[in-house]
Amino acid sequence: MRERLKNILSFGGYLKRLDYYIIAKFLGTYFFSIVLIISIAVIFDFNEKMDKFMDHDAPWSAIIFDYYANFVPYFANLFSPLFVFISVIFFTSKLAENSEIITMFASGVSFKRLLRPYMVSAAFITVLTLLLGAYVIPRGSVTRINFEDQYYKQRKTNTARNIQLQVDSGVIAYIERFEHTTNTGYRFSLDKFDQDKQLLSHLTARGIEYAPEKGPYHWTIKNYMIRDFDGMREHITRGNDLDTVLYMQPNDFLVMKNQQETFTSPQLRAYIASQRERGFANLQEFEIEYHKRIAMSFASFILTLIGVSLAAKKSKNGMGLNLGIGLALSFSYILFQTISSTFAVNANVPPMLAVWIPNILYAFIAFYLYKRAPK
Repeated sequence: MRERLKNILSFGGYLKRLDYYIIAKFLGTYFFSIVLIISIAVIFDFNEKMDKFMDHDAPWSAIIFDYYANFVPYFANLFSPLFVFISVIFFTSKLAENSEIITMFASGVSFKRLLRPYMVSAAFITVLTLLLGAYVIPRGSVTRINFEDQYYKQRKTNTARNIQLQVDSGVIAYIERFEHTTNTGYRFSLDKFDQDKQLLSHLTARGIEYAPEKGPYHWTIKNYMIRDFDGMREHITRGNDLDTVLYMQPNDFLVMKNQQETFTSPQLRAYIASQRERGFANLQEFEIEYHKRIAMSFASFILTLIGVSLAAKKSKNGMGLNLGIGLALSFSYILFQTISSTFAVNANVPPMLAVWIPNILYAFIAFYLYKRAPK
């Protein structure tokens, strides 16, 4: 039984003692760097926001458990590529400095074989960050954003203008302005088209009120006029109040900044699909968020390969030079990821392509450095 358990833990004999040594060094340095840097970030963040917290009488329990308990995993996952790179560069440079890598090569371990525990560690980090980013952190972001909205700075949108969306097959709704505080929209119109895109009816109203107490998707149209078309004939109906069901809700168009961060990946995928079917525009930020969670998780493999290739060679200048190059490359990756995302928003680049451009570029850098790495 003990032998079988040992075989499972070593992936069928795939991992040796050397692999466990490197994996322990990699993951230990990775988590230590997260604790160190995030601790500093928490101190600076609290120092910046302390006055606002006190002004709004934020309770300590809410500050600790609602805000910072969700702040820490959010930023740790956001800057995971940076922590991966720092970890690989730091401990690999230390191995090279202590001539441990030279000893491994001298004992017959190839550079390709040396990469095995690094890739296993990168796979663990990839799965961890992917699961956190897709399921755990979005739920925590809801609590964190609600806390910020109440005790720091209001982030939720209370008004929306020029709303146009498809509420049913061939039915287009338009609201010039919507106020969330009163759940009221102004200058409302509703157009119905047949399969040949011929206008069947045109409704205009001075206002429309959302009435969730009467049921989901329940609206009351105020001071309306309906024009029904039948060939060359037209029938006009007027009225004061009209209760109806329209498949739209205020949260469909009251989109707050960074709202995409509050959706889990399945919710995000379903939201994008449903809003696209309804003719809703400006979905780039939601698509970027969906693809970025995957792309940044798989970046662990690329950045790990770059880090090992850079740091495996013993340098006369010590680990300082390697660490500096590593920091520059990791920060440039995060910066490039941000810049490429703006291409999807402002330059009509497909979101999936825009998000994966940094990975593609750095994959070429990783391949080049791998070829030049000491063998």
